[in-house]
Amino acid sequence: MTESPSLAPWLQEQLQLLLRQKGHALLLHGPSGLGQYDLGLALARAWLCEQPGEQGACGSCSSCHAIDVRTHPDMAALLPETMSLELGWPLDEKTQKELDDKKRKPSRFIRVEAARDVIAFTQLTRARGAGKVVLVYPAERMNIESANTLLKTLEEPSGDVRFILASEAAHLLLPTIRSRCQGHALRWPSEPEALDWLAHTAVTQGRAGPDAAEVRTWLCAAGGRPQDALHWARAGLTAGIWSRLPRSMAAGDWTLLSDWPAHLQLDVMQKLCHDLMSVASGGHSRYFDRADLPPSPPWRSLARWSRELLKAARTVEHPFQAALTQQAWAAITRERLAVARG
Repeated sequence: MTESPSLAPWLQEQLQLLLRQKGHALLLHGPSGLGQYDLGLALARAWLCEQPGEQGACGSCSSCHAIDVRTHPDMAALLPETMSLELGWPLDEKTQKELDDKKRKPSRFIRVEAARDVIAFTQLTRARGAGKVVLVYPAERMNIESANTLLKTLEEPSGDVRFILASEAAHLLLPTIRSRCQGHALRWPSEPEALDWLAHTAVTQGRAGPDAAEVRTWLCAAGGRPQDALHWARAGLTAGIWSRLPRSMAAGDWTLLSDWPAHLQLDVMQKLCHDLMSVASGGHSRYFDRADLPPSPPWRSLARWSRELLKAARTVEHPFQAALTQQAWAAITRERLAVARG
């Protein structure tokens, strides 16, 4: 038997633990970047595998292949349409046609129609004989209507159906959903585990020979969350850029991050705001070296900036004009952080 493909060591350890547990509904939860989706998919592969072992799925049977190519008749993935497109899961014919015809944009949330399709899936006879699996990710993207649609089946599924709910914000789930699942909090990897995995993964994804300082910078920028750190690797973040960012941003200079997507720019602002507030409260900086931080403005200015960033987060994925958005963010950042030098 082989380990699940590309499964991080800390996830492989948890997979083996979960395979020894019983129950028809499992909630994998924890902060983003710890591998909820990868662990959920590996668990589904193992449950449906024709030759499973202690390490998980065999990786070579027809069932494993069917999951790899997203055609397994006994597995359903309940995802937002944006996530389905990103991860290669097929959409139903009607939805795909609507998107192809540009009648609407892919939904960022799990639509009630998709939840109803999953209910219908659970009521069909299994095709291979190893049971059926529904993977819901990110589970917090279910709205009240889609969550309630799933509720009765989640409590009493028909036949040999198992549910895996993977969430990066389990507190947003309805209490009635959480209470019907057996919870598993994902383990944070140790720093050496995360750094080794991150360096190896970056190389396999085409980034040649990152040095230790670069890899450590990615992990630091992601707050210790290794899968989130890959976003920084793809953005071309270096240790030098990260150390210069706080003071450049405080001066309203957006040159170092202007080529990054809006959500990463906002992420940097939020992390800089967090570290300045933490230091102002007598704590430690988490994301940036304290020596790299600009002088801290009064608390009221940081609190106002924090509220403005939370408001910006609600619309960061909207198709605003990028240059104008950057100009506005640069001006606000300079204004909020310039108080200490005023």
